[in-house]
This record gives sequence, structure tokens and C-alpha cells, in this order.
Amino acid sequence: MITCDSHPLVLLTGATGYIGGRLLSKLEQRNSRIRCIVRQPKRLAGQVAQETEIIAGDVMDFNLLHSAMQGVDTAFYLIHSMGSSERFEDADREAAKTFAHAATRAGVRRIIYLGGLGDDEHSLSPHLRSRHEVGDLLRESSCQVIELRASIVIGSGSLSFELVRSLVERLPVMICPKWVSTLAQPIAVEDVLEYLLAALDWNKGGNLTFEVGGPDRVTYGEIMREYARQRGLRRLLISVPVLTPWLSSIWLALVTPIYARIGRKLVESMRNPTVVNKPAALGAFPLRPRGLVEAIERAVINEDREIAETRWSDACSSTPSSDSSDRVQFGRRLVDVRTIDVSVSPSCAFQPIQQIGGRRGWYHANGLWQLRAWIDVLAGGIGSRRGRRDSFELRVGDTLDWWRVEAYEPGRLLRLKAEMKLPGRAWLEFEVARNGTGSTIRQTASFDPCGLFGILYWYVLVPLHSPIFRGMLQQIARLAEERNGELGNTAQHQTVGHEMRSRSGKQGTQVKI
Repeated sequence: MITCDSHPLVLLTGATGYIGGRLLSKLEQRNSRIRCIVRQPKRLAGQVAQETEIIAGDVMDFNLLHSAMQGVDTAFYLIHSMGSSERFEDADREAAKTFAHAATRAGVRRIIYLGGLGDDEHSLSPHLRSRHEVGDLLRESSCQVIELRASIVIGSGSLSFELVRSLVERLPVMICPKWVSTLAQPIAVEDVLEYLLAALDWNKGGNLTFEVGGPDRVTYGEIMREYARQRGLRRLLISVPVLTPWLSSIWLALVTPIYARIGRKLVESMRNPTVVNKPAALGAFPLRPRGLVEAIERAVINEDREIAETRWSDACSSTPSSDSSDRVQFGRRLVDVRTIDVSVSPSCAFQPIQQIGGRRGWYHANGLWQLRAWIDVLAGGIGSRRGRRDSFELRVGDTLDWWRVEAYEPGRLLRLKAEMKLPGRAWLEFEVARNGTGSTIRQTASFDPCGLFGILYWYVLVPLHSPIFRGMLQQIARLAEERNGELGNTAQHQTVGHEMRSRSGKQGTQVKI
């Protein structure tokens, strides 16, 4: 019998991202020995096997990487910085150099890297050019490097699929820029994962670059039409040449979950065809990727379940601005605290809190919340299009409209950190505690202003914040009371029904005798 200790140690980066999170699950199913490096370990709490080792750290930290790579046979490099900074190329370059150096020093045998398709002979977008540069920098290490280059990934929760789904679902008529006619070779997320696992089992030496994709070469417009066909929707696509990348990014941000900064970089990349020119992967690996029709079918089925296993927006790199606490001097924290008592249990009082956001909205002044989201979109932020991963359940690291779940204790605590464009840092926290026979709900909005402008921002909005936060708390209390009443009525009806059935049973027995 083979034990886990007999398996080579695998280092996984990007475990909180879309591909990395799913690959982690696959590796655990194979009983691989896994070590993950993540910036926020609490985001994996309760979601990984007990044997999986989690190390808190950043790939920019050479000393931490060198220590984490001790004893590692293969390292997966699933990192990019497209959403975290306007200078994402510099961040990607520094991270790749640090990773390659640490891997060489630690004696790592192999690095597996997932990059992007695109012909180097053409003028590549900054995003695709950076993806290729990362592969080159990793190859400067002494490790064997297997680079897989993929086109758009089709799967529930993926950036590409969310983009297509949102456009088709929301727009009966689409005014489309030139990139809609660009050729791509989409690949199902399941096939990407199989290629990554096959690279792990590769038994030949030398650096290799494999171009991977499904069997279909299609335009982005054809992908949207196929999705519409499977959904039973009639959609008209009208192509125009006048939409610049900036205008396209704003347009995407208004109607999809993509915020403007990532949207602009996506549009710039979509001008480049991403097709397989060297199909060596088909000969090297015993895999035959599924076609576009089946890939979308599977994505639609999983999306209909509402819970995507992982989503692109869950990745730290999808955050529009990094935590700048190390670079910016924040002022004294400004706080708005409100409490309300309800005559229900803490678990019942917490239920509306647990279900806040997404399709349910924010319970009060939703028009003002949406106005703020539109302002954020125009400023290059995320707006509110990300929604929720699930309508009922939450976990640390989930995105919730323009917030991210920073802390979550079912029935007691929910703390959200804002990821919208702000002159500072903001949190919204709900805490429920027992109070005699009922509960107290405490709602805290806090803000760390950045300079004078941050302070002015807070106080200018106080006249709006006061009624919004007060109304939201009152609505949460009302919903909790109503829910408790509904449960009480249901229980009462069940009790009465049970008594009537009992009496009926006794009377029936007496008549029969």
C-alpha cells in the first residue's frame, strides 16, 4: 500500500484563485502531499484536507519562498497580478524572478506554469506579453519548466464565462467592438486541470511549452451565440469599429461582473488571436479536450447550481487595489456604531445578515447603493456586478458585491472589507449576541481615512450614511422577527395537525373495536 509520505511533495501557489482552488481539490483526491503558499490562510480554513500544509506568505518574499520550497519536488506557478496594480507587468516580473531564484536555491526539480496563448511574432497586448515573459523568467531557473499556454477558459465562475454569460443574459442587442470577431480556441476548465495533472506526471526532461485548447477555433461572437442557443435566447450582435479599449472597459463594467481596470486589460488582450499553432500537447498527453458545445453545457449546468466551486473574483489578484497600509499613512479610524434589540434567537437574528447583498440587495436605499456602485465603475472600480457566490452560504474570502468577507462566524459575526475605490479603507461589520430571551444586533461601519481628502469624504457622506445604516439595521431586525414568526406559525400548524391526527387515530380505533 502506498502512503501519502511516498508521494513527492508538491508546492501550490494561487490556491485561493480560480484554477488553483480547483487544482488543490484534484491534488487532494490523488493523495498528493501538498504545501500551499497563500497570503490569507484563513480563506482556506475548513476547505482543505487535514494533511494539506498551509503557509502564510507572499511570492515576493525570497526567504519565505526558499524555506517553503525545502523538500519540494514540483511547484505549480498559478499567479498573476492583472487586477492588483496598474503596473501589473512589474509585479509579475518581480514575482517570477523571485520564485525562480528561490526554486533554484531550494533544489526544486520542476515548475509547472499556466500561461496564455498568443503569437510572439505579433504585437501582443501587455497582459499576454507579461504572461510569456513570466515563462521566460521561470526558465532562467535550474528547474525543468513545463509551460501550458491556454486560450479563454470555459467553466462556471471563470472570468471568461462570467463575461459571456452576463453579456448574453442582459443584452438582447449587443453593440460589439472589433474584438468580438477575434479568433480563440476555448478550453473547458476540466481539461485545463487534466493537463496540469498530466504535466505533474510527465517523466521526460527538458523545458517544454505546450499550447492547449479545445478542438474548436471560434470567435468571441460565436461563443456568445452558442451560449445564447443553449439558453434559448435570441440575441443580435452588431459590430462597430469605434469602441476604444477604454470605452469597451466601461461598457463591460456596467453590464458584467468585470470592473473597468480588468476590463480594459481584457479588451487589449482580445485583439490578439489565441489559437493553438503547435498541437504537440495532443501527442504528448493522452487527453482529448472537449469541444465548445460540451464545455458550455457543463458550465451552464454548474452555474445553474448557483455555487461555483471557485470564482475568478475570489482570487486576491481580482481585488482592484491592494492593501496599501504599508505605503500610505492612514488617519484615526472613524466609526459609526448602531445596535438594535430583537426578540429572536441569535441564529434567527443572523439569518438576514448572512443573506445580505447579491440579488437580495442591502435591505434599504438600494437605489443609493447602486448609484455608489455606478460611480465606482466610472472611477475604474468593481461596482456591484460580482454578486455572491451563493445565495445562502458564506465563507471567508468570498466576494459580496464590492465587499470581501474578511471574517465570518455563522450565527454570530460577519465582517466585510470594501474593495471599491475609496480614499481610505472601509469595513462593515455585523455582530449578534444573546440578550436575555432575545438578541442584540450590533452594526459597525468603520473607515480609515487616507489624508485630509479621506476625512472630508467621510463627513460629507455622513448625512447619507446615517439614514442608510439606520434603515438597513431596522430592516434586518424586521426580517428576523418576521422569519421567526413564520417559523412559529409553521411549528404551531404542525403541532395542531399532529394532535388532530392523533385524535383521529384514537377515534378510529374506538369505532373499529
